[in-house]
Amino acid sequence: MTARPRVALFATCLVDAMRPSVGFASLRTLEAAGCDADVPLAQTCCGQPALNSGARDEAAAQARRTIALLEPYDYAVIPSGSCAATIHVHYPKILEDDPEWRPRAEALAAKTWEILSFLDQVMRWKPDGLSLSTRATYHDSCSGLRELGIKRQPRQLLGAIDGLELLPLTNDEKCCGFGGTFCVKYSAISNAIVGEKAEDITASGAELLLGGDLGCLMNMAGKLHRDGSPVRAMHAVEIIAGMGDGPAIGEDR
Repeated sequence: MTARPRVALFATCLVDAMRPSVGFASLRTLEAAGCDADVPLAQTCCGQPALNSGARDEAAAQARRTIALLEPYDYAVIPSGSCAATIHVHYPKILEDDPEWRPRAEALAAKTWEILSFLDQVMRWKPDGLSLSTRATYHDSCSGLRELGIKRQPRQLLGAIDGLELLPLTNDEKCCGFGGTFCVKYSAISNAIVGEKAEDITASGAELLLGGDLGCLMNMAGKLHRDGSPVRAMHAVEIIAGMGDGPAIGEDR
């Protein structure tokens, strides 16, 4: 019998602070897929905000701390395309001039996965026996799509749920306007971008908005709420974990 892979769930700051149910859903699906999942308690921010703000030294320090924490595991799995991309794509670049830490960064990068792509590509797992009667649409977040190639995988998993009708979203690959600190520094531009996204979501006819990045989902859910839209938003991993009847983003606070 093949040993169960030992997986570190890197929960992310937003999940920890704003939507813990995404973390619980991630653990549930990892265990259902045949993994021994652990949540390293010493985890902190991956360093993405520092990196995006130009604080390279601070980002490198956070990278070293995260590498040391996660490298004993078979895989590091993250319910966020942007945080996964930070480790998978950017850690080796941040530490490229460090002869000790660059190979360690590359080794961790090679076994770091966003959770939906990990479940589909590595574990070859699909949810079984789930049903959810609703019309949903899916937004492809920038980092997951462009840096990690996440497009088919979430749709493959969601397609295994009975009763879930996945409707096409116009401009599904277009940025929602979040962009981390971008939405704070350039709030007027961000609001204009998410306004167009909200119009496309409403026009899709969906009752539920799904995605793989909590920051993007919070941004879109907030705009939909301000516009008086009845469309609810949830992380896709919550749906495939059988938690689709729980509160949507913004309803649990």
